[in-house]
Amino acid sequence: MRIIFMGTPDFAVPSLNALVDAGFLVVAVITTPDKPAGRGRKIQEAAVKKAAQAQNIPVLQPAKFKDPEFLKVLKSYRADLQIVVAFKMLPEVIWDMPALGTFNLHASLLPQYRGAAPINWALINGESQTGVTTFMLDKQIDTGALLKQKAVTIQPDETAGTLHDKLMFTGAKLVVETANELAAGSIQPEAQGQHSEEPLKAAPKLFPHDCKINWAQPTQAVYNHIRGLSPYPAAWSSIIWPAGKQQKKCKIFKTVPLADTLAKAPGTLLSDGKTFLHCCTSTGILAITELQLEGKKRMDVEEFLRGAPELHLAQFI
Repeated sequence: MRIIFMGTPDFAVPSLNALVDAGFLVVAVITTPDKPAGRGRKIQEAAVKKAAQAQNIPVLQPAKFKDPEFLKVLKSYRADLQIVVAFKMLPEVIWDMPALGTFNLHASLLPQYRGAAPINWALINGESQTGVTTFMLDKQIDTGALLKQKAVTIQPDETAGTLHDKLMFTGAKLVVETANELAAGSIQPEAQGQHSEEPLKAAPKLFPHDCKINWAQPTQAVYNHIRGLSPYPAAWSSIIWPAGKQQKKCKIFKTVPLADTLAKAPGTLLSDGKTFLHCCTSTGILAITELQLEGKKRMDVEEFLRGAPELHLAQFI
């Protein structure tokens, strides 16, 4: 079976490697064009491109999917199956090209959490379980017929970073299992349906306003919001510091919920100036353990406090 693999970031690399290790013939890889990034604007190559080159697999980087020359080259690889992991939305002329079609790996248990940020939103919403799904591509986003699913438990202290890595490797195994069953003709795609009475939850792309912390929420909700965005894109709050003279943006990466107790107004900071930094919510207190002030590096709370005099006068808003 001839396979074309499509993907871009680190999340897709284990799936590509797992297919090669399982003995599948990956005849080409499609990824995004190289582009400048960072302060130095150096040309950056996609993680999938580097992985493909390490495996001596040809790489295609089309600027436009409907470019006739690209479609001609793509067709020349005579793929039986295309596999997509963390890539762009494809036009029908591409996903319908192989005889076996094109399947995608999604980091949720579809139909729950359709969209661009399923890992983040599952944590933000306080879920205790998520998973990975393989499904056939069709004209709508994340709505195609289901192939296989694997559930994954979300730990109480899970972050978007740790869950990303768990789903990345669980997903790689599921991709290989799905490809094997499609090759054997032993899998029957099933239309997506709502398998319970629970309303469907979406996972839209995250924007800066989605990442702003609302300290007026209960402690657990604020905690879930922060861990659901850590380490990227990171939850943030504006800090008036010190004594209302400056307002800066502060990213918060790690927190610990404390026992709910009577406290001051939401956003009020409590600290001994040396070892702890707590922030009040609507129901209690959240201990902040890792953060990054605008213009500074990411640091633990004790290092942060050493450079933050008069913090007892500060306020998160």
